[in-house]
Amino acid sequence: MIVAGGWSGRRYAVLGLARSGIATVNALLAGGASVTAWDSDPARRDAVSGATLADPLEIDLAGFDGVIVSPGVPLNSHPIAAKAAAAGVPVLGDIELFAQARADLPPHRVVGITGTNGKSTTTALIHHILQTAGMPVLMGGNIGLPILEQQPLPAGGVYVLELSSYQIDLTTTLDCDVAVLLNITPDHLDRYDGFEAYAASKARLFAMQSAGHAAIIGIGDTPSALIARHVAQAGRSADLTKIAPGVCMDQSRWPSLQGPHNAQNALAAIAACEALGVDNAAIDAGLASFSGLPHRMQRVAEVNGVAFIDDSKATNPESVAPALAAFPRIHWILGGKPKGDDLDACRPGFGHVVRAYTIGEAGTHFAEVLAPVMPVEEAGTLDAAVRAAAARAKQGEVVLLSPACASFDQFSDYAERGRAFARAVEDLR
Repeated sequence: MIVAGGWSGRRYAVLGLARSGIATVNALLAGGASVTAWDSDPARRDAVSGATLADPLEIDLAGFDGVIVSPGVPLNSHPIAAKAAAAGVPVLGDIELFAQARADLPPHRVVGITGTNGKSTTTALIHHILQTAGMPVLMGGNIGLPILEQQPLPAGGVYVLELSSYQIDLTTTLDCDVAVLLNITPDHLDRYDGFEAYAASKARLFAMQSAGHAAIIGIGDTPSALIARHVAQAGRSADLTKIAPGVCMDQSRWPSLQGPHNAQNALAAIAACEALGVDNAAIDAGLASFSGLPHRMQRVAEVNGVAFIDDSKATNPESVAPALAAFPRIHWILGGKPKGDDLDACRPGFGHVVRAYTIGEAGTHFAEVLAPVMPVEEAGTLDAAVRAAAARAKQGEVVLLSPACASFDQFSDYAERGRAFARAVEDLR
């Protein structure tokens, strides 16, 4: 695991013992720290070994060197923030601990990727391109891989970190060699004092950077464009690469990177890899061989010239819109447990839909919504929808599972729904 020599002899409290919390406890203990750990879930507390179990809200925090909280702990409402402040103890996250450990690691570089949308795909894409180029590379952070539990890279390695705004809020010294901001749209506003505060959280990724380190910023929205302007006005124009929206690109050689949103993700990844010195041939090879993230516009098969795309993670209409924009002729499977009554956010892509197939709890209502604008049938189940779509789809067309709904009416989660889609496609062979 990744540890810092500077933790030895220090005292930390860790609040939240999911995967990243457990990794944090283990890394701090391995670094010689004294750790007090807590989670409201008794089963998670039982998984802890070597730490004192106590709720940081119930103990005296005086003398502690930090309270490490899960990104899921809302600092704007959870009492731990006020209690730590009263004791003069900083509230940190595992990404800050990684930043502290960097001095003890072999020479390396760090890429940090943030943004409201697309950051997981861009993180995985950069990681894949660097692997293709033969560079030692690890991926971690918000993508679900705790960085502290991984083995340190050899000299010349690159750590690629997906960073949510919550993780940035808990970080003070992460100086990314390459920092990427894709976009900023309203999200997580329950955790911030308005949209401007949310955007300011993203901007801190660049405020922590040293001059001379690369800043790559998508300028398709006003808040991101303002951050790019501030970076330039801070005397870092030479560091700045702007990713403009609507750039025409030949994405035909990148089967898992279709649609305008993935054009932006690809441009950001290309700029990041170029900043790391990766040659164009390796970048091209990585873009072409990237298979995508599971259940996010993932190409699961091609049957009789028809591509089958799993976008099961698109659980609301806003997240479906980019998928409908990505392909010219789509057989669209949608439905499940609805999060709303309309599909208005999807309307710009309706012209790409050859036929819709509705499933689940929302099936009847969505069929009624779509019937005036496109051919639609109520398939009921995912298996039936796949069979019906496969029977009608022609060579060159796409069968797209992009449900615009939660999965809980028929499946345990979106991942199970995606796996069921893949099985149904496999049964067509």
